[in-house]
Amino acid sequence: MRFDWLLRQSDQIAQLFLWHLWLSVLPVVIGLALALPAGGLIQRLPRLKAVLLNLLGLLYTIPSLALFILLPGILGTRILDTVNVMVALVIYAFALLVRTVCDGLDSVSPDTRQAAIALGYKPFHQFLTIDLPVAIPVIAAGFRVAVVSNVSIVSIAALVGTPQLGSLFTQGFQLQFLTPIIAGVVLCVLLALLLDSLVVYGTHKLVVWQPARRKS
Repeated sequence: MRFDWLLRQSDQIAQLFLWHLWLSVLPVVIGLALALPAGGLIQRLPRLKAVLLNLLGLLYTIPSLALFILLPGILGTRILDTVNVMVALVIYAFALLVRTVCDGLDSVSPDTRQAAIALGYKPFHQFLTIDLPVAIPVIAAGFRVAVVSNVSIVSIAALVGTPQLGSLFTQGFQLQFLTPIIAGVVLCVLLALLLDSLVVYGTHKLVVWQPARRKS
């Protein structure tokens, strides 16, 4: 381990870390914003629910490197454009989170829904104020998986020239030099732990109505 090399490259490593953080968080947030209404709609279509979720699940099975290479042809962007990586990561997050949103909404008891209807809640109002808050623990569990998975998937984008911590892997491989590879692995793990902790903390703040033992 060459700590002197890490010190000399600290500015570049910090920039790669920030890029990795940006590419890990923003697509998952966009994916969740898209998955919430989509999951709410699919959950109300019981006959089509299984088929739609299976079709969306197939999106997650597309190899990430292949998607990074195919998207420029579909979007009309350049092969090195960061937009390709961003769109691919949004697709993965959306495919993963739609099922989670449906599972979360399924966890709302029929009695709770009947009580909301009896109190005069309209469907959209009920979704926002009753169904969604009750489903938060399940949705948050899937969101944690999506965030941590994204930290790993983002590193593959280094193969198509997108700068982030994965660039340390390619640099170390090209130079036959282990220090950047070890630094990249350690920083990816630390970033995943940091983001996971933030999601857990945010979930605890959102579900204060639950007993403490059921928050994790």
